Amino acid sequence: MSAHETETLSDAEHASFEHPPFEHPMDNIIVRPLDFEVEKLEPSQVVWSETSPEFAIYLNAFGVHVPYFERYLIRSMSTAKKHVTDERLRADMSAITGQEAHHAKNFLTFNKLLADRYPRVSELDERARKYFTEHAKTDSLKKLVGFTAGYETFTFLAGMIILANYEKWMQDSDPAIKALWVWHQVEEVEHGAVAFEVYKELFGDHEWYRKYMILTALTHIGKEALAAYFHMARVEGYFKNPVSAVKATWFVFATFGQMVWHSLPTFSSRYHPRVHPLATTKQNKIAVAWRRYLKKGGDVLTIDRAKMKEIIGFG
Repeated sequence: MSAHETETLSDAEHASFEHPPFEHPMDNIIVRPLDFEVEKLEPSQVVWSETSPEFAIYLNAFGVHVPYFERYLIRSMSTAKKHVTDERLRADMSAITGQEAHHAKNFLTFNKLLADRYPRVSELDERARKYFTEHAKTDSLKKLVGFTAGYETFTFLAGMIILANYEKWMQDSDPAIKALWVWHQVEEVEHGAVAFEVYKELFGDHEWYRKYMILTALTHIGKEALAAYFHMARVEGYFKNPVSAVKATWFVFATFGQMVWHSLPTFSSRYHPRVHPLATTKQNKIAVAWRRYLKKGGDVLTIDRAKMKEIIGFG
């Protein structure tokens, strides 16, 4: 743990990480090269959650630009790694780039289906590609790492929020797409501290800039995700009557609002992802069981109700 990182934690918190009562999900990050057969779906099946169709649209919308951010993150961590000397952190940087490379590969495949279903997705996809490709080339090291850390604030929070609402949002859904998103959320939590720690290692004295980048990332995520969401909801017919229009609108702002609310602790100068309230309460049972199940050779490429029951009851 770097000097800057230690400064953000109390002595008791620091000690608890050295002798934790449980294996913290951010320890021993593993790269899992999984390929999900999402291309077998028809475009008409992309609203993949029967439990909450609005949630499926929300994640689909969020996922349009995510693969290009993940490539930006890879560039950010690869560039910053030359300036980091802490071997544990360097290993985590290698792990996060490995995880994100596999995320991007799977989501780019799925986004082709979204483009077949929604006329504007190709335009939004290309806009995201150009934005992140250009900024990956021109951003300073501080901006690369700062924006990555800011953005990862919300993918980390989304991972915990989504897994906590599994039964409410994902229980009855397409097995392959559900499996894809469970994998993604588990790993977003696992590497949720890496970019933060890199920023603290390299630019820890510039705390104001870290907070500014959180707001910058939030604005960017909101702009991209909301544009895609309302387009998709309109195509799916949600705005043909006032009741469904209100339902769709309420869902997206309420869900996005959860991320904003849970981001408030990140603005503390003593913040560290490991001590976020969502990360230090009882660990999510699905995430814990999923890791254990896969480690023992279980198949997590499709997850239906029966498979999730098996995963949770495994071991």
